[in-house]
Amino acid sequence: MISIEFLLTSLVVVLIPGTGVLYTVATGLFVSKRASLFAAFGCTLGIIPALLASSFGLAAIFHASALAFQIVKYIGVVYLLYLAWVMWKSSSPLSIQENNDEATAFSIAAKGFLINILNPKLSIFFLAFLPQFIMPSAQQPIVSMLVLGGVFMLMTFAVFVVYGLMANRFSQFVVDSEKLSLTIQKFFAGSFAALGVKLALSDRV
Repeated sequence: MISIEFLLTSLVVVLIPGTGVLYTVATGLFVSKRASLFAAFGCTLGIIPALLASSFGLAAIFHASALAFQIVKYIGVVYLLYLAWVMWKSSSPLSIQENNDEATAFSIAAKGFLINILNPKLSIFFLAFLPQFIMPSAQQPIVSMLVLGGVFMLMTFAVFVVYGLMANRFSQFVVDSEKLSLTIQKFFAGSFAALGVKLALSDRV
């Protein structure tokens, strides 16, 4: 069921920088190593709705209904632009309050979760991607979809954790330089804004 082709293709897809990677890297740079793990976890959890939607055919609604796709898409656009605005305005983006670690960890994970569930193209991606690796003779294709999706999620979490930890190794150097910190902050803000615009201009696949 789990082929080398699927693992290699999934790895390439996961490695490509997107909103989840940017969010996890930013968290690793400007918050902490622990926070980057919650960011990676939240982004990974955000895959679950898309996986379930694809497995049970709900993603076809986005593909068939322009209105449904547009509604979810523009909610996602607004959220990405909101994140861009927050990063642009804040001198210490995503900073953790030391006296409320648990609540802040939840909020960090929740932001990562929202980043993925508000992208309707993720559901359509799974609908087009996963079936290619399911054997025609599979007696329970839905189970196969869920298993492959689970493997994809594990790979996503592992890769995002690596991204976050690598970013955190440079955090002290970045934080010590106010100019560099602000420059990188603006870069991430601009990147989120650009991804929001890209999503706004995207069509159903």
